[in-house]
Amino acid sequence: MLESIMSYVVWDPNPAVFAGFERLRWYSLCFALGFIISQQFMVYFFRKEGQDENLVDKLTIFMVLATIIGARLGHVLFYEPEKYLSNPIDIFKVWEGGLASHGAAIAILIALWIYAKKTPGQSYLWVVDRIVIVTAMTGALIRFGNLMNSEIGGKETFTDNGFVYGWHVEEILESLRVPIESIDTYKPTDRDGELKGTGIVPMNIDMKISKGNYDVANLEGTLRRDVKYALTQFNSSKNYYAEEVETPLNLTIVDKGDHYLATIKTFGRAKHPTQIYESVSYFIIFLILLAIWNHYKERTPEGLLLGLFLISVFGMRFVWEFFKENQVDFEETMALNMGQLLSIPLVLGGIILVLRALKNGPKTKKV
Repeated sequence: MLESIMSYVVWDPNPAVFAGFERLRWYSLCFALGFIISQQFMVYFFRKEGQDENLVDKLTIFMVLATIIGARLGHVLFYEPEKYLSNPIDIFKVWEGGLASHGAAIAILIALWIYAKKTPGQSYLWVVDRIVIVTAMTGALIRFGNLMNSEIGGKETFTDNGFVYGWHVEEILESLRVPIESIDTYKPTDRDGELKGTGIVPMNIDMKISKGNYDVANLEGTLRRDVKYALTQFNSSKNYYAEEVETPLNLTIVDKGDHYLATIKTFGRAKHPTQIYESVSYFIIFLILLAIWNHYKERTPEGLLLGLFLISVFGMRFVWEFFKENQVDFEETMALNMGQLLSIPLVLGGIILVLRALKNGPKTKKV
């Protein structure tokens, strides 16, 4: 029984890195860290292979601009063209979300071609082969940021294993008219008997509420009505919350002196933590590519690392998409979603690059 009660997680981190400073979010921090760490790796690569380290700053500018512009335009064109083309100014509102890794990949390849044309002594494939090493690491960090933001989650597991994303429930409840000071969703330790192996798992919600003009009776009546409505009448709440409409709300209110503590015993939907799946797989790919470079360095067959990157990253992306929720409504009618369709040509391109690199063989090591 102890094993079963520990089989799911109620995931409830604050997307903000620091409480009270909501503008700095984990996703933004991980995105920035990815570029900072990548720059240091590129300096190391350049130094080991006798290249001018000062060129890394120039290369970084190309990478940052290509990633942001490409990821944004990729989302606009691949996922929501009608929305953004009817309101073009919204394209610039990147803080509202909407980035696509496939768009970033295409833009990066174009930007690096421009960089190589302007940089004597560095071929296009030589540059890209080194960039993809750190890109895999950055991808792992970005998916970790998605996890901390409770976004790009998975489909239901239909077992008692998985993540229940409590932050979404908290956002919905914050809109209630009662004076809420704080909300906390968590996994209860005393409801293991309610696990049934269906993926509908126990979840408690604690709401700290200012007393104001409420007495316990009035507050209970308001909460029973408003909380039930908030958690059952919106599609966004139904996606995470699993209480049946006809089930009476399991609510207790305790007078804590200067405030009330309302505890709601309900159920959440266990989902695949696809952010973890992707983050771990990308980090492993980073280590493999780094090991290959470390063995061959400048003798690495040109295009080999790029090809392996495209095959592995977008091959894994294709697989993980089966476990992820669709990003936009039109994907519901598709056998393969947009992320999978965009991954196929990149994987095929990677196969061609690897075959070409193996045919050409390692470069002759400079003496």
